[in-house]
Amino acid sequence: MVSSTTQTDSAQTSAAAYENPKGILGKDDFMMLLLAQLQYQDPTEPTDTATILTQTSQLASLESAENTNTALENLSASLANSNQFGTIAAIGKTADLGSNAISYTEGSSSTFEVYFPEDVASGSIEVLDGEGNIVKTMETESGPAGIQQFTWDGTGTTGSFSDSGLYYVTASYTNANGDALTTRLGTYPIESVKFEDANTLVKIGSNYVPLENVKEIY
Repeated sequence: MVSSTTQTDSAQTSAAAYENPKGILGKDDFMMLLLAQLQYQDPTEPTDTATILTQTSQLASLESAENTNTALENLSASLANSNQFGTIAAIGKTADLGSNAISYTEGSSSTFEVYFPEDVASGSIEVLDGEGNIVKTMETESGPAGIQQFTWDGTGTTGSFSDSGLYYVTASYTNANGDALTTRLGTYPIESVKFEDANTLVKIGSNYVPLENVKEIY
């Protein structure tokens, strides 16, 4: 005959041997509960077969659900990696950030880059206010297609400084054939793709930006 003290000590030993710091029950926990139930059942009134089969079935269902969740998580990770590397196909295409705005703070200057898809014979960029009025005009450099960098010191056409806020940049230029063309800040060719942890970054101009910041690729 096993004394109650011995059973208590055994139960305490089993509890001490197994810890569940997260407080979450999984299939292993239910298996331990089922075994403990069978171990400490009343010999004069043992658990009936139907109950054991029901509990075993529930355990199998739980394991199946966990396996399904694991498979879905693996599939999700695989698709994420596939989407990341699929971005490599965008190299050489044009990324549109969806905005040609620059931020200006009074007393400082704003540096930005404009991409010219064709060779530039002559042209200018216009800094516009929120109402579409030209605040400043700056000449472009003649040269091959590519990115040109500009710095606006905040002065307007009259020489006075502009207020802090958002301004917008467009450009008008002619190519070597004399064709009149336009472009704007915010559209650049994708030069390379970089992966950092779970993030995908694309190099446009001299900067890497998160892929989610790109509104359109064409």
